[in-house]
Amino acid sequence: MTSMELRSIVVKKYRHYSSKTNILDRENILNQDFKSSTINEKWCTDITYIHTIKDGWTYLASVMDIYNKNIIGYAYGKSMTAELALKAVLGAA
Repeated sequence: MTSMELRSIVVKKYRHYSSKTNILDRENILNQDFKSSTINEKWCTDITYIHTIKDGWTYLASVMDIYNKNIIGYAYGKSMTAELALKAVLGAA
């Protein structure tokens, strides 16, 4: 490795820090029923952590229509905030 000038990249393990704010309880309106009879009836969302060399941790929020399993909106950013998720939903609308 030395003769080819190769080095390993060490990435720090992600550590979750708890938030001091209270989280509001929401009613579970989906109740694990992932069946849909038409488009735009049910959507689901996810946030994916992506580590990059240049920017460190970045985040991809996506919105999927459960009926046809298509991604209908997404947002990418350097911070995981409510605004990132909102941009993904607005991109789907």
